[in-house]
Amino acid sequence: MGTSDIMSAISDQVFGVWFLIGAALVFWMQAGFAMVEAGFTRAKNTGNIIMKNLMDFCIGTVMFILIGFGLFLGEDILNGFMGKPNFDIFTNYANFDWSNFVFNLVFCATTATIVSGAMAERTKFLSYCVYSAVISAVVYPIEAHWTWGGGWLAQMGFHDFAGSNCIHMVGGISALIGAAILGPRIGKFTKTKDGKIKVGAFPGHNIALGALGVFILWLGWYGFNGAAATSVAQLGAIFVTTTIAPAVATVVCMIFTWVKYGKPDVSMCLNASLAGLVAITAPCDVADALGATIIGAVSGVLVVFGVWFCDNVIRVDDPVGAIAVHMMNGIWGTIAVGLFATDTTPTYSLADANGNALLGLFYGGGFKLLGIQLTGMLATAAWTTITMIITFYAIKAIFGLRVTPEEEIVGLDATEHGLETAYAGFLTYGDRISAASMENDLAPFTPEDIGDGIASAGVPVDEAVPVQVVENTAPVASDVKLSKIDIICKQSKFEELKSALNAAGVTGITVTQVLGCGAQKGATKYYRGVEMEMSLLPKVKVEVIVSKVPVATVVKAAKKALYTGNIGDGKIFVFDVENVIKVRTGEEGYAALQGEN
Repeated sequence: MGTSDIMSAISDQVFGVWFLIGAALVFWMQAGFAMVEAGFTRAKNTGNIIMKNLMDFCIGTVMFILIGFGLFLGEDILNGFMGKPNFDIFTNYANFDWSNFVFNLVFCATTATIVSGAMAERTKFLSYCVYSAVISAVVYPIEAHWTWGGGWLAQMGFHDFAGSNCIHMVGGISALIGAAILGPRIGKFTKTKDGKIKVGAFPGHNIALGALGVFILWLGWYGFNGAAATSVAQLGAIFVTTTIAPAVATVVCMIFTWVKYGKPDVSMCLNASLAGLVAITAPCDVADALGATIIGAVSGVLVVFGVWFCDNVIRVDDPVGAIAVHMMNGIWGTIAVGLFATDTTPTYSLADANGNALLGLFYGGGFKLLGIQLTGMLATAAWTTITMIITFYAIKAIFGLRVTPEEEIVGLDATEHGLETAYAGFLTYGDRISAASMENDLAPFTPEDIGDGIASAGVPVDEAVPVQVVENTAPVASDVKLSKIDIICKQSKFEELKSALNAAGVTGITVTQVLGCGAQKGATKYYRGVEMEMSLLPKVKVEVIVSKVPVATVVKAAKKALYTGNIGDGKIFVFDVENVIKVRTGEEGYAALQGEN
């Protein structure tokens, strides 16, 4: 064996290992999708989102074993329409193509999970599981066979290196159809008195979680696009285009939203990163740096247009922007091959059925490759549209597609999974307190325990502070004025306020973090390009009860600490208090507000 043979064998082994590492990176993208979808939706549906993304892979694995893998990579039948189903994984395991199975399985799961976010917050879990099984078993494997299984599109010269068409556009079209048939979330679209449709904004509950998901997906995308590379040079070029396109898309989106809305939109920019990744997926091996830059720039604008189009034109509610990211940029990426393919890239091999080299329109190749790409894209879109319309309407007729309005309002975590909250131990804004939970909280206390007002479930007697219960010799509430002062202020001003109240002689305060706005209804804010009707801002509420300290003294101290002269300095509310009882001693009125001597 010569040196060249040895190096070739080593190279084959190295890239065989990298092939499986790439598959593992694509599997890791399931975590990214789960985090993006959970972060961009409301807290009451987080568990449901996680469960759907988990089952996409697990159900997809079962269906891919039973039928999907054979339809995808089985012996070509029906003139390149599909592969022949087989059970080689069970009957001929010794000769089974293990690496190809795992690699294509994780791509199949990615296709299925794209739909989860677009149909979030109102879909029956059972119905979603049925959808996931159908797309993994039949819809994806057949159309993927056309391109990657030696089918009729591959024979034409159609090119989709890593899945802008076969995965992202298919998932995006499925998302559009599913969300359209399902209908919008309650309150998303409302009709005003003048007959116009007002678009409601439902901000995601955890943008940090969504951002983590985007970074996980970006990392996984290097395996998504690069796993099938056959040389170091090609792998390096793919990494370059996979980096440039999303980065440029994000910068363009930031500038565009900054100009359009007055502020750079965080969630839209996160979606722009994904849009750039989706668009470069098909041409990642045939585009150069200039092509990747243009592809990314278009993606950055296209994702904003896509979200606006869904909200304001077709009225399809897509909570996470899956249609704009995956469908529209999947189409764009597929077309981009026909525009930007250049033979200056490593291991370039695009050719038609007769072996003639194919180049992109902007690189001197004319319209031939572009025509092939359009044909492949339209054929795949038609197949997906027909099969998914049938699938979703069949599911709707048999199982029902949408939860009840009551279940939607309560949240799918509780109603579909029996999960009170995905954030046990944390209080999230908008979370509900159920009657059941209140009953459970009160359960340990019986009428006998309450008796004279001192509960038995407190500190043990031998550990209690030895305080003598005193008679009310001091003035009671009827003899002295008791006042409550509520102060609403900015979070940043709390420490100054606390110090001022302490200096004024206030010895006890209650502090609560709240959301609210004044007469100005907060500054105008946008979420995904939708103006929010009322902006609830985080505030601090400080409650003080005084008798000995004059109300005027407290008000003066608070005003001095909080005043800046700008909108949002806060408000002070003063109330009369009928009585105060100190639970531990039984003291009332004035005496109850005094400390120990």
